[in-house]
Amino acid sequence: MKSSLPLKVTILTLSSFTITLVLFLSHGLSIFELKAYDLFSRYLNPQGPSEDIFLVQVDQPSLDALSREGITWPWPRQMYAPIIEYLSEADAVFIDILYTEPSSYGQEDDLIFAEAVKKASNVYLPVFLSGREKPWAAEEEEFIRSIAIPEGIPAVSGFYSAVTPIDVLKTSLRGSGNVVIPPDEDGVYRKVPLAFQLQRKRADEPSEPYTIPHFVLGYLLRKGAVKLVQNALYVDDAPIPLKEGKLLLRYYRDPHPFPAFSAIDLLNSYNASQTSIPPPIKKDLFKGKVVFIGLTAAGLFDLKATATSSISTGVLVHATTLENMVHRSFIKPVGGAFVIAFMLAICLFISYSILKRHSLYINLSLFLISLVLVLLIPAFLFKEARYMEIIPPVTSLIVSFILSVAYSYATEGKERLFLKRTFSQYMDKKVADYLLQNPSLIKPGGQRRRVTVFFADIAGFTSISEITSAEEVATMLHTVLDALTEVIIRNHGVIDKYIGDCIMAFWGAPVETDQDEINAGRAAIQCMEVLGEINKSFRGRGRPEIGIRVGIHSGDAIAGNIGSDRLFHYTVIGDTVNLASRLESANKFFKTKIMVSEDTFRRTDNTFFARELGTIAVKGKTMPIKIFELLGEEENIPPDKRRKVMDFHRGMAFFKDQKWPEAIKIFDQILQENPQDGPSEYYKKRCEDLLSNFPLTEDWIVIRMTEK
Repeated sequence: MKSSLPLKVTILTLSSFTITLVLFLSHGLSIFELKAYDLFSRYLNPQGPSEDIFLVQVDQPSLDALSREGITWPWPRQMYAPIIEYLSEADAVFIDILYTEPSSYGQEDDLIFAEAVKKASNVYLPVFLSGREKPWAAEEEEFIRSIAIPEGIPAVSGFYSAVTPIDVLKTSLRGSGNVVIPPDEDGVYRKVPLAFQLQRKRADEPSEPYTIPHFVLGYLLRKGAVKLVQNALYVDDAPIPLKEGKLLLRYYRDPHPFPAFSAIDLLNSYNASQTSIPPPIKKDLFKGKVVFIGLTAAGLFDLKATATSSISTGVLVHATTLENMVHRSFIKPVGGAFVIAFMLAICLFISYSILKRHSLYINLSLFLISLVLVLLIPAFLFKEARYMEIIPPVTSLIVSFILSVAYSYATEGKERLFLKRTFSQYMDKKVADYLLQNPSLIKPGGQRRRVTVFFADIAGFTSISEITSAEEVATMLHTVLDALTEVIIRNHGVIDKYIGDCIMAFWGAPVETDQDEINAGRAAIQCMEVLGEINKSFRGRGRPEIGIRVGIHSGDAIAGNIGSDRLFHYTVIGDTVNLASRLESANKFFKTKIMVSEDTFRRTDNTFFARELGTIAVKGKTMPIKIFELLGEEENIPPDKRRKVMDFHRGMAFFKDQKWPEAIKIFDQILQENPQDGPSEYYKKRCEDLLSNFPLTEDWIVIRMTEK
């Protein structure tokens, strides 16, 4: 007896809703949600700009101008005194620079700076809260007590010490606050805590916790723009909404939303104001405004990624925090109960609609229309500064659609058989089994994933083919590729394709783990070991020996079923793939065997022993990357090889410091012991060339590869 339609709809609705609810509550989709949030911010946030907050930038023109006058970085602190005096009519001046150590120019330098700060009486300096345990000085605790705010509002904990301004500044400034802001899991600053709990952790130094305000919150509380009422912060009569104790920031789409001035321009304006010359920037421009002073010069850049820009500054984050609270332009999160109800409604609607219709075309059209509507609703809310999570409803739509279609068309068994037959041929059985349990991971057309791509190519195979019969070549090629394939699959890699005498594999798709880079590196090393055994067999049969080169790179790529409706292949495509191939070829340049990029090596947790080969720009790419030669697993490296690499790194240090003769001497010593060491041979020749003809370009250190 067939189940009734309501029962089928109920089962499918509850199944799809349960799956998406678990993902939602477990934050399994958080990384995708963060990227969706960024996308909405970049296109739906206000353009700007704000006209009551100014930035003063210690930028490169400022450094260059003072350098020409003999004043090098770090500047004497008294150089800031004229700037502070010129900003004395501002309502507040926030200096996002730490002054936690006495000036290297002497005590008088600090006194001049402190006097200017005290005279202006509008300067706020930062404190730096830390999770490290250390004794508190009496002066520090007194200062912390003076800037602390009443307890009650949600505060981020885990801080046990504070780095405060030097004593002479503590009594001069107007206020202070914490500038340490934890980013989201992907390193982007989308929300900021407004309060931080600071407390001694040591049992022999008990103390009551202090609630330290965010850098700008103390100013707003003192001004009365923000009030603390019944353990909540209010702007006018509206509470400031916090998500997990943090304020969601609404950045302007304009990457430079606040009027900005170079520090040297303010210094010149101050000097002009002391004469009869009209200043370039009038002092009264800043009257009643809020000014932030921060570092933006190259090398001093306080780099922070935001929801609207991958390259921004900490001072911009603080300025946006202030602007959001003053103008009540912050983003208000929609409650989780509403999101869950929306997800349930989507699952119910899709399950019912799919089971009522059996036309694939109609169901696909329904899905696309529903997807547009599901995205439009949070987009409209986001435009009105209300944030409803974006990915959970979309996931509900996708999951319910997949489950309903699978049930409706009775394709579950066929789908599992297809996946098992297809994927087991070129990936580890565990990965294939995981896909059978989670078929929604395979999206037609592909999805962006972080992958580690592996290329292995037989060195000199063309020459071998010229001296060996075609049958013998085919047998040798099969032997080598079969062995390498087993090594890769044993290390949980996915075989993408064979390209002549080259094999391409990848990790990170369809299943990503934190061991992908390690598994790829281990596969490369084991491929070399297995090749040694194969060559022993070849020598015994009178066959020529074979060598391989391996290139590995990690990064974002499109992974999925790519191809036509008739024929498609699960693969990865993108610049990450191209760069891995280029690294494999670059082995010829350095006469190395395994070359990996910095993006791969830095995620291997010191599992492998490697030497840095420098920075290269491969053909077709403008951005240079740092590369390493993988020499083996850390625990298996003999002392003589470690010594050789240490000597090479010493030579590289001299090379980078432009000490060519010293570098040549070290590379020469290495080559005397090991004449076949390709990297030492290359850098020795490079140093000799640089001695005779040093290039004038700033990127002289970058090796530009002219061949693919």
